Amino acid sequence: MTNIGQPNLFYKLLANKYIILSAWVLIAVFYTFKNLGYGSINNYLIFKYTYFNASMGQNLYANYPQYYFDSNHYGPIFCVIIAPFAVLKGQLGIYLWQVCNAIFLFIAIRQLPLSNLQKNIICIICTQELIFSLKEYQTNGAIAGLLILTWVLVDKKKDFWAALFIMLGLFIKLYGVIGIVFFLLSKQKKQFILGLAVWAAVFFVLPMLFFSPQFIACSYLDWYHSLVSKNAENLVMTNNNQDISVMGMLRRITALPISILPVLLTGLALFGVSNLKNYMAEGMRPRLLMLASCLLFVVLFSTGSEQCTYIIAFTGIAIWFISAPKPFSKVQITLFVFALYFGSLFRTDIFPAYIKTNLILPYGLKALPCLMVWLAVIKEMLAKKPSPQLILITTTPDLIAPTHQTI
Repeated sequence: MTNIGQPNLFYKLLANKYIILSAWVLIAVFYTFKNLGYGSINNYLIFKYTYFNASMGQNLYANYPQYYFDSNHYGPIFCVIIAPFAVLKGQLGIYLWQVCNAIFLFIAIRQLPLSNLQKNIICIICTQELIFSLKEYQTNGAIAGLLILTWVLVDKKKDFWAALFIMLGLFIKLYGVIGIVFFLLSKQKKQFILGLAVWAAVFFVLPMLFFSPQFIACSYLDWYHSLVSKNAENLVMTNNNQDISVMGMLRRITALPISILPVLLTGLALFGVSNLKNYMAEGMRPRLLMLASCLLFVVLFSTGSEQCTYIIAFTGIAIWFISAPKPFSKVQITLFVFALYFGSLFRTDIFPAYIKTNLILPYGLKALPCLMVWLAVIKEMLAKKPSPQLILITTTPDLIAPTHQTI
């Protein structure tokens, strides 16, 4: 590896993981404090009372307007996960919950086979979406972290432990099941399958060690009915924060009751074919494309996607862009800037309020730039000669034509 000149202080700071980590922790604390008096804390109250409802043997998915509005849609295992935060007095549990969600995603990104600078830039790209998720006290950052760690452990040939994160994500919010696609990358497929079976059993039984086994068994059935009901509610789209997916966007634009099945099957076909075509390709870049595609797909083709869910998708966009061989192509730069501005920064003051209010929000157009990036990922994965190289950016000011190391 050859460095041209010495990196200046700014780029040394930019490559320092502790600065980014400290910034994310401060952001988590700040936005928790700022939004405590608003309705967004309702999500945390739903999470918190799943533990107390389970302790009293009450239906986890019923409405409890005396505590919160809306209802819980997370699996019974979540009662165990939220317990350490729920039992803390005062507001300490809320702050720790937010900080832990941010730190978990940060740790997951740090495990990627990229340079310190690249991993920090990925975090910076995701910061705006992280803020959206934190404002809603959501778990989406942690879900993105689970998918990344699944990929990382498969890549490190620790398939049994990779299965842990797949099953944990599945038993929490279903999203984790998409990690099964990394079976294609597995070099220890027997361990992968064994891990899925073992961890499925563990997470199914684990809540029964803390609460009544009969109650938890009934809760799984209640969870199923809750998800069916939630999906039906999403399809109605009573507000601009529901079904921010490809299907929801198409229904809003056309004002037609478009069936989700043809769109979903088309997406699944592209997702499946591209991964089957790509998984045997040599080099790190094709494998990272599979991760980016997974992170985007799970949001774009889910009727449960909301504005704050897109921290998952934008983590995929950041990985796709930052891991691309340098120099970036004009198409890559254009798509990335378009996605960042129209897909993420549109919620800020630097975006025209009229366009946000009258176009982006009512038509669910947050999904559009992410869909375009996903299609670019699919195109690269289906290319006859996918780029096998991964460029590790060193701490140099020139990110377009940097000093690099090829893996």
